[in-house]
Amino acid sequence: MPNDALPRTAPKRLLGPAAWARENLFSNWWSTAITLALGYLLIRYAVSFVDWAFVNAIWTVPYNAAGQPDTSACRDNKGVGACWAIIADKHRFILFGTYPYDEHWRPLLVCALFVGLYIVSAMRRFWNWRLAVIWAVTLTVIGILMWGGVFGLSFVPQERWGGLPITLILATFGLAFAFPLAILVALGRRSQLPAIKALCVLYVELIRGVPLISLLFMASVMFPLFLPEGINIDKLLRAQIAIILFAGAYLAEVVRGGLQALPKGQYEAADALGLSYWKKTGLIILPQALRLVIPPLVNTFIGFFKDTSLVLIIGIFDLLTAGKTALIEPQWQGFGVEVYITLGLIYFMFCFAMSQYSAGLEAEFNRHRRR
Repeated sequence: MPNDALPRTAPKRLLGPAAWARENLFSNWWSTAITLALGYLLIRYAVSFVDWAFVNAIWTVPYNAAGQPDTSACRDNKGVGACWAIIADKHRFILFGTYPYDEHWRPLLVCALFVGLYIVSAMRRFWNWRLAVIWAVTLTVIGILMWGGVFGLSFVPQERWGGLPITLILATFGLAFAFPLAILVALGRRSQLPAIKALCVLYVELIRGVPLISLLFMASVMFPLFLPEGINIDKLLRAQIAIILFAGAYLAEVVRGGLQALPKGQYEAADALGLSYWKKTGLIILPQALRLVIPPLVNTFIGFFKDTSLVLIIGIFDLLTAGKTALIEPQWQGFGVEVYITLGLIYFMFCFAMSQYSAGLEAEFNRHRRR
């Protein structure tokens, strides 16, 4: 067999990490200088952060006879190392707020159920009627655990709820109800019926024209004025309604973008098959339109997951509010950096998981385009 017919490996100078670095980081003297300068700064600040966060950090502090922490060691070490003792002392309060201490296993189980629900919902084999049953059962169990009053569980009023469960409740219910609303509004904006189209346009433009804080204030103060006398809705439900309406308006524009990006031939082909409007929309139009807008949809989901922290302005004890309240005690004042880093990591884990899942889902749906 001639030598030219033998399989050969790619030259290392053309492919591989070294070739990528040569092309992107050291292609000329200017690129090399920037790479070296940024590398120096990155290493310098990374080493400083490791020293502050781990090497010189204080992880625990002693407690006096009254059970109060002695933070003198943290204050002497301030600026040199982190004081993670505040997280060790206040982690239950940050995660669960003012929920009864002896019942913390209930909100902890609720958080685990929410995470499990997200994981099951991400599995495509459950994308059928079983998923609706799973959601209904799981949310019922979550309600029983949080409220109590049955099965031997003590009743806990909604005013005692707080921390991470509140954030997950607002985000989960908000996006779960806002997404179907957004689809209906997006379809309504493309409707041939003037009244429906005008109503949907008015809703979207009105909601998008005011900040979420304004809607939360209106839901907290003005919404009860429109209810019949003797009927009152707690502030958590009012905030939930405001978040659903706000998220629905933004998601509707994202979905409408996908509907407009779909080639006109898809609509004509569906009409040629003689399908009804709802069959054409549910079986042909919407699946393709939603595939096109997965990145902006998930970007909106992530934004609204973080925006749930705005409910603190109407007195709802979410995760961020619990972290801020933990700093009120005189012993722990001045150690907010450690608390905010911890809260940021919690938000990052949920948002990064959504981002990675959407990237995989987008790649799977668009696999046929690369063939």
